[in-house]
Amino acid sequence: MLKLLKKGYYMKLIKFLIKFIIFLVIAAGIVYCMICIHFPIKHYDIIEKYSNEYNLDPAFVCAIIKTESNFQENAESIKGARGLMQLMPDTIDWAVTKIPIKNFSYANVEKPEYNIRIGCWILNFLNEQLDNEKLTVAAYNAGIGNVSKWLDDSKYSKDGINLHNIPYKETEKYVEKVELYKNIYTLLLRYNFYEIEKIF
Repeated sequence: MLKLLKKGYYMKLIKFLIKFIIFLVIAAGIVYCMICIHFPIKHYDIIEKYSNEYNLDPAFVCAIIKTESNFQENAESIKGARGLMQLMPDTIDWAVTKIPIKNFSYANVEKPEYNIRIGCWILNFLNEQLDNEKLTVAAYNAGIGNVSKWLDDSKYSKDGINLHNIPYKETEKYVEKVELYKNIYTLLLRYNFYEIEKIF
């Protein structure tokens, strides 16, 4: 009788553990899917390639793309910014002559290879000019001219080196988003989170 009771107890325990493991697997799958939806990474090979070429952190580039277009290749703003990194026509015209990109066509501007390359070159240019990632992000959104003016104004910069107050609310929120997203992508990339996809 005692043996039967023990056997019944162990069977219940095994069933409970199996159900619990199944629950954990399903929960982990849901969490994984939610993270992939909210923090996607597409074209990482291109991001990594041009991040390395232009001395950028891939997590930083991912954060810019997430903030600009949420990884939508064909994204286009009301002002005419296009592609993953939301490049403006005047900026594109200037950048392609500086990089340079031979035989460049606007038909290619939304293609990830071109869009990410140009965007990374611009980020590198801003980094070299400003030597400060927060300033680079602000300049990517509001323009280097505005950032330079803010640095010269004691209302916005106490030391002429850092921005302590950003007068454009859109730019202020933009900088906060990029900083947050960079921290998230840094963790996800550090622990090879997206490598799980290759298993399935």
